[in-house]
Amino acid sequence: MIEQEKYTLNDGHLIPKIGLGTFQIRGYEGVEQILTAIQSGYRLLDTSTNYDSEGAVGEAIRRSGIPRSNFFVTTKLPGKYHHFEDALKMIEESLLRTGLSYFDLYLIHWPLPTRDNYVEAWKALIAAKKRGLVRSIGVSNFEEDHLDKIIQETGVIPAINQNEIHPYWPQEKLLKINKRYGILTEAWSPLGRGSKELEESLIQNIAQKYDKDTGQIILRWQVERGIIPIVKATSPEHQRKNIDIFDFSLSSEEINKITALKQENGRVDNQDPNEYEEFV
Repeated sequence: MIEQEKYTLNDGHLIPKIGLGTFQIRGYEGVEQILTAIQSGYRLLDTSTNYDSEGAVGEAIRRSGIPRSNFFVTTKLPGKYHHFEDALKMIEESLLRTGLSYFDLYLIHWPLPTRDNYVEAWKALIAAKKRGLVRSIGVSNFEEDHLDKIIQETGVIPAINQNEIHPYWPQEKLLKINKRYGILTEAWSPLGRGSKELEESLIQNIAQKYDKDTGQIILRWQVERGIIPIVKATSPEHQRKNIDIFDFSLSSEEINKITALKQENGRVDNQDPNEYEEFV
């Protein structure tokens, strides 16, 4: 089992430098897949009400035999629950689904600015933290304007901003904004989707140099930039490889070259947070 390095959040809590994503990991099979990840050393488990994997995450923790305090569990608020009381009830409901007494991190999944209720949702997360339902609070897919608005209206800075980040969409500007506020950045789809980024000749050459696979190079690139990759993997082999990225370092030149792979329309599904709508 690989011991994970950790960051300190702006509220003082510790968070592992890599996490397991559980999108489309659900049911009894999902429990077993999460258990194999736990056995490989994963302690940051990222779920969401919209993923329908909260129950599998909770069950895997119980079956693991490892104390709850060793895990860092994250889930997220759907857009239909952005109103204050709805948000608080949904947090309670998610705790019931997982069978946990608290979440280590709770995020607003999307800002949904056309509905313009995300400040109210943020106030609910602040209240949930005061009530002990969650230990750290943050956001997902928030851009500069969204961050500015919730901070100006509440005075509370998110601990985490989880965003789409991969070599075709490196998010340099947003990274600087998050760092300016003291917000740690997480990456969803950190390897992109499909195989194109994994097949880039630049990344293949770097992988050969370090005797790693291309996925490990991309994940190391994320970590070198101060980003926590949330990577989904269901096979034990891929889970082990993804977490085995702390025994080498990339050069500044290599990091810059991978970042330069950016594409003008690099988002995997063209999910612009300023326009994206949840259809649930």
